Amino acid sequence: MYEEDEYLMLSGIQHYYFCKRQWCLIHIENQWGDNRATKEGEILHDNADNPFLKEARADLRFSRAMPVASKSLGFSGILDVVEFRKNKDGLVLDELDGLWKPYIVEYKHGKEKNDLRDVVQLVAEVISLEETLHCHIAESYLFYNKIKRRIKVDITEDLRIMVQDIADDMHRLFHEKVTLKAENYKHCNSCSLKDICMPRLTKKTVNIDQYIMKNIEDSDRNEL
Repeated sequence: MYEEDEYLMLSGIQHYYFCKRQWCLIHIENQWGDNRATKEGEILHDNADNPFLKEARADLRFSRAMPVASKSLGFSGILDVVEFRKNKDGLVLDELDGLWKPYIVEYKHGKEKNDLRDVVQLVAEVISLEETLHCHIAESYLFYNKIKRRIKVDITEDLRIMVQDIADDMHRLFHEKVTLKAENYKHCNSCSLKDICMPRLTKKTVNIDQYIMKNIEDSDRNEL
């Protein structure tokens, strides 16, 4: 269990899964950069995160910009949208009749990814909401704006264990104040921190002995 003053930003788990160095630059070194993708994401979340936008349907209620925290993960953050559906196995909610079951809807501006970066964020959000509301949530959703489609994610035990392991590793790095070395991948070109990270340069490591010998050899050649 983590103390409140140890909490990390919940949304950071997506950065960490995508690129550990990116997460280190943002959350340890406080570096940031914007590109088209980050700006589009901000615009999409303006409505999703607006707590003054209220919606209600017969057996459905929406809560926006809900604050949550998890002692087990050591995370805190704000959820885009939580749907509450009327269900006999649900929770009692203030000022509402009946019982209501919660489901998270996490909004993403692009399309479904080939990896689990969005999934691990959603699972971390679910664990945090479970601890906040004292309930169990078996499934939640990712909504991708580019394809206008909602994808259901089953919150399995394997995913919960994976997220806990990632959270513990994030806390270890944050405590040690370690910024990991760069890797140079195809997705580096789409990263908003590319110019700060400089992966093509910072990935390279120089052997000191080789560096000295090379300069001696260059010097000898120049003298000849």
